[in-house]
Amino acid sequence: MSVNKVYEEENLSSNIDKVSEVENEEYELKNDDSVIITPNELKQLDKIYRKLDFRLMPALWCMYFLTSFGSNCYGLTLTMNMQQNHSLTQVLNLNPHHTSTASALYYVGYIIFDVPMNLIMTKVSPQSWLSRIVITVGLVYTCYSTLKNAGGVIAIRFISGMVGAGTWPGLSYYVSLWYPNDRSTRRIGYYYTAAQISAAVAGLVSAGFQKMDGIRGYTGWQWMYLVYGSITIFVGIILLWWLPDRPFKSSEDNSKNKIMTIYNKIFTTPHPLNESDRELHRKDLEHRYKLIKWTWKDVVQIITDLRIWPIIIMYFGVVGTGFGLAVFGSTIIYANNPSLTSIQVSLLYAPIWLFDLGGILLITPFADKFKKFRPLIFSFACLIIICGLFVTTFAHGSWKRYGGLLIAGFGLGPTVPICMSWSAEIFFKKYGDVGTAVSSALVSGLGNLGSVTSTYALYNGWPSDKARLYRNSNMILVLMLGISIIASGVCHLIKDKIRQ
Repeated sequence: MSVNKVYEEENLSSNIDKVSEVENEEYELKNDDSVIITPNELKQLDKIYRKLDFRLMPALWCMYFLTSFGSNCYGLTLTMNMQQNHSLTQVLNLNPHHTSTASALYYVGYIIFDVPMNLIMTKVSPQSWLSRIVITVGLVYTCYSTLKNAGGVIAIRFISGMVGAGTWPGLSYYVSLWYPNDRSTRRIGYYYTAAQISAAVAGLVSAGFQKMDGIRGYTGWQWMYLVYGSITIFVGIILLWWLPDRPFKSSEDNSKNKIMTIYNKIFTTPHPLNESDRELHRKDLEHRYKLIKWTWKDVVQIITDLRIWPIIIMYFGVVGTGFGLAVFGSTIIYANNPSLTSIQVSLLYAPIWLFDLGGILLITPFADKFKKFRPLIFSFACLIIICGLFVTTFAHGSWKRYGGLLIAGFGLGPTVPICMSWSAEIFFKKYGDVGTAVSSALVSGLGNLGSVTSTYALYNGWPSDKARLYRNSNMILVLMLGISIIASGVCHLIKDKIRQ
């Protein structure tokens, strides 16, 4: 029987009240279909998802930490060992046009390949595909240590985006395989903290690697890329055994393929749940697996569904701001206080992302608990970012400006997880498995045009803005965030009125 169970807060609270008098009485949670769950089963489901959290979240966290670390490293290498003339910019004679072009092409790689990469993931073993991403990212970043000129930087940044494409939407898709939508935003927030921690750690680690500058003829940034790339390759291989495959096999699985049978015996880990928990988990997620076949017609329908575009615009503003601060955060800090050393700049870069982590931990649980208020929660977070950007632009004194970066970091935290879980909620209902995969890839891919804007057109891509302490760049980010707030309201108005 196909079922579609949704944990709407008002339905859940009212149904729990009805069954509280009779301990084992069954009740229904209804949306389009219904599912029968007892109060005891509901408690057991909480335990099951906590068990899955301990198995899946550390692996997803490590994966996102490592794939995000490289991008954060790149921004820091532009200022590492500046006093010794050994920064990436100085060693390779990069000008602002080179750095902005290289940064933009990184996101172009994502934009081009995000959708096809995520579509492939719906057809293959997701744990193997995610491992492939980590391994190839590690290989490419190891090659950064051999860069000799600006052309190499531009080329390898595009390749980095290409091999990393599908990471964020792929992780969101993988979570949707194991968790219902009313539990997904918090889980996306859990591993999204890895991006913030990686940014903070990158700042601290880069300070240490600057002490290695000149050892065996390598600069500090070359040592950082060599060590980071090697560790990433190693962890990517481990993920083949750490992450489980899909929770339930579909009818399309080809058990007669001898090569795949051998591969699965070697690399597929046992299911993380016992038989009884597995059956209850299947009951809770059975609706998730009723639309797993798709054609290119379905893909075209999703792309032409008007509801996808407000979410893309939402993502455009927040991810553009996030990556603008991630890549050029150290540049902004140094411009506001030129007396700082490169090591001090790296150390001050880290707390921005610890504040971002705090925003995730404090705000994302409310986005799951109060799903109907997701646009308001998203808009509130955007207003916090705007407040931070105004402080860092117009406050008097370098430390007050730095405080504005911390405020902006706090607001950034919950915005991206809300975008991804909202797109999954809206598009799974009509399109099923491919709706989750394609919508997350489109939001991530096309939304990264915001990253292109902030890294190519703003900050280093706008040399005259440096004398203004990047005032105009910051204000354009404020404008982008304002448009994202409007888009969230539009999405709320039309999400149930188109193609339903």
